Amino acid sequence: MRLSSGFFSLPFALALLLLAAAGCGKSDDKSEGPAEKAGATMGRAIDQAVEKARPTVEKAGEQLKEAGGKLKEEASQAMDKLKERVNKNDEKTADQKQ
Repeated sequence: MRLSSGFFSLPFALALLLLAAAGCGKSDDKSEGPAEKAGATMGRAIDQAVEKARPTVEKAGEQLKEAGGKLKEEASQAMDKLKERVNKNDEKTADQKQ
């Protein structure tokens, strides 16, 4: 009984297996594929956009803090006025009961 028939033989099969394994292996060089290149480009673009937007965002944050402080002050003044009116109404009601 013959193990190899014609063109297909054990050495040929081993050679094919080695070539296939070598083709599947990762290369030693650090070349990037298209997805890696696109990801790196997008990453750089995002970093640049963030750096460009940073001053605007910081300025907006400061303006929000100022607006919050003004709002707090105005709300406090409104509460004080409301308390004064309630006290005046209480005094009028007390005077009317007497």
